[in-house]
Amino acid sequence: MTNAASAPTVSEDRAQRLQEAGKGWGERISAAPQSAKLTFTVEGEGFDSVASNIVSGKHTFQVDEPAALGGNDIAASPVEYALGALISCQVVVYRLYAQNLGIQVDEVKIQANGHLDVRGLFGIDKSIRPGFSSVELDIQISGPESAERYEELRQAVDAHCPVLDLFANPVPVTTAVSIAS
Repeated sequence: MTNAASAPTVSEDRAQRLQEAGKGWGERISAAPQSAKLTFTVEGEGFDSVASNIVSGKHTFQVDEPAALGGNDIAASPVEYALGALISCQVVVYRLYAQNLGIQVDEVKIQANGHLDVRGLFGIDKSIRPGFSSVELDIQISGPESAERYEELRQAVDAHCPVLDLFANPVPVTTAVSIAS
């Protein structure tokens, strides 16, 4: 049994994990620069009205739509998962860059508001895009640092968050449809 006084705190454990991850990636990339290029693969299959089963490695989850959009509301919608992906990536990158910059972050809490006009989704108005017209992130950080240090952290996160980059910049996407036999 571990003595509570000698057990690492969440902050100590997080710091150690982030340092080890950064060191490991640094060594890996130095030895083999091509190892920095990753491919993520996720698969999905539709069921019910508009729901999907999604498989990502050893993880599975469901996606659906509320009844007003043709679903059975058994899970979050695709756009809610997109906002969740943005929030979770922000949390990771806030923790990573806080560690790298020596900025103490006790807690980070994020709310995302994505604005979507369904006239684009349903093809009612071709001038309206089907995706979000805008997204606002409300990031609440607690800790002992100055507002200037947390602004420095925000700038680092904005510059390095992969999912924020997906939202902010066009990404080439190719599609191919085949007939299953």
